[in-house]
Amino acid sequence: MIFWNTSRMKTIMNNSLPNSYVTKAVGGKIGRAVVQLFHFGWEQALSCVFPVVIFASLAITQILSLPILPRYDWLLIIFLLMQWAMLRSGLETRDELKVITLFHLIGLALEIFKVHMGSWSYPGEGYSKIFGVPLYSGFMYASVASYLCQAWRRLKVELVQWPPFLMVVSLAAAIYLNFFTHHFWIDVRWILAGLVILVFWRSWVTYSVNGSRYRMPLALSFVLIGFFIWIAENIATYFGAWEYPNQREAWSLVHLGKVSSWLLLVIVSFLIVATLKQVKGNISK
Repeated sequence: MIFWNTSRMKTIMNNSLPNSYVTKAVGGKIGRAVVQLFHFGWEQALSCVFPVVIFASLAITQILSLPILPRYDWLLIIFLLMQWAMLRSGLETRDELKVITLFHLIGLALEIFKVHMGSWSYPGEGYSKIFGVPLYSGFMYASVASYLCQAWRRLKVELVQWPPFLMVVSLAAAIYLNFFTHHFWIDVRWILAGLVILVFWRSWVTYSVNGSRYRMPLALSFVLIGFFIWIAENIATYFGAWEYPNQREAWSLVHLGKVSSWLLLVIVSFLIVATLKQVKGNISK
């Protein structure tokens, strides 16, 4: 985030410096902002390689019919090969692969339960389906972890005023469990969202772009990531990654209320990655 130094600009104007100087000063700030935005976008693009491959594969396999195997099985093969290529090329570290594998298992467990409860479905055929869920679906969650891990490393993310370990772990566990328990009990997502605001009210995330440090309220970063994942979810359902009950006849936008679900999922993902980073940091010490 880049802010204008308004006091300096007022001083320049009050001193009646030549208009060319003012123009140069303003132009310099705009130029700097553009350069920083470019660097930030580039680092974000590199961090999103795995999600981009997922969306591209969903689109291509929706348009083109691949031979021999069903679509879901081809998607699993493509994602496994991409994971291997990222590790071999150095785009991904072994530690990041461990985190991504954990997210794959967490996501797959949630998928199996949600499909069983009728929240959504995978109507296509596939040899790699377990309890009606294709194994490739776990990579949807793994891609979120991949983005978080790589953005964390590339932007040199640091946490300011991070809450106590036990509080963070308990909150993350409660959010994840609510995805299951709300089918049998009351949905406490909004209570949990309120607790997130209270717990992380004073927390900030700082990051580096082209040698400069910036900061953002952690709660705001949760909302932004959740919103963009909701956009990604619309793209994924459009290309037939899965479908909600209201999309069985024809595709339609995912209900905006799903943003709250993805927001909580992002929070869980971020808390798991942050906790693992802290644990590794403490072990390294």
